[in-house]
Amino acid sequence: MSEMGANPLEGTRGKILEELAAAPRTARDLARTLGIQESAARGHLERMEQRGLVVPAFRREGVGRPRKRYTLTPLGMDLFPKKYDLMLDAVVEELLDREGEGYVGALFAEAAERMARAVAKELPAGKTSEERARRLVGMLNRLGFRSTAERTPDGRYRIVRTNCIFRQSALTHPYLLCDVFDQHLTEALANGAGVDLEGSIGRGGARCTHLVQLR
Repeated sequence: MSEMGANPLEGTRGKILEELAAAPRTARDLARTLGIQESAARGHLERMEQRGLVVPAFRREGVGRPRKRYTLTPLGMDLFPKKYDLMLDAVVEELLDREGEGYVGALFAEAAERMARAVAKELPAGKTSEERARRLVGMLNRLGFRSTAERTPDGRYRIVRTNCIFRQSALTHPYLLCDVFDQHLTEALANGAGVDLEGSIGRGGARCTHLVQLR
């Protein structure tokens, strides 16, 4: 397994990411700081550049040839932990205290439909139910869900997701995230199709499962 296979923030390349998060660095800077050969630092940087994690830029500093400094790309910065769920939970709790569950539920439903409209623009509509099922899975996967679809004997499609992009918040507020937001999101992505929630990660399941009746 590659050094970045398990945890990209571990090992030498993880240390390089930490250094580049602080400021742009040359291969020589990194070699000196990490105590490795400059050729080894260049090798790591080249492989990280191929993966779209870093980008080089030449900058002239005084007299002499420009120096190649590396910076993190947005993809590289995304490797660092994010705690959006903490902020979302705090906002939800504040809204619940001030406005009540009915207001927050309506807000989540509208937000889900807005998200669906934005994602739906990226993929062409399907003609057959099978094409529409593939389109639905494609849109869910673009959002970060790991989704598959299987045809059921009664002609519906079972959409199975093994990843929840808002898992922590769903565990804290399963009704708002699973029954409201996720339900409206799936219905809107499926162009108003009937959707039945069979199970969800937010309610303790190993995966989220929806039965969809595509028109």
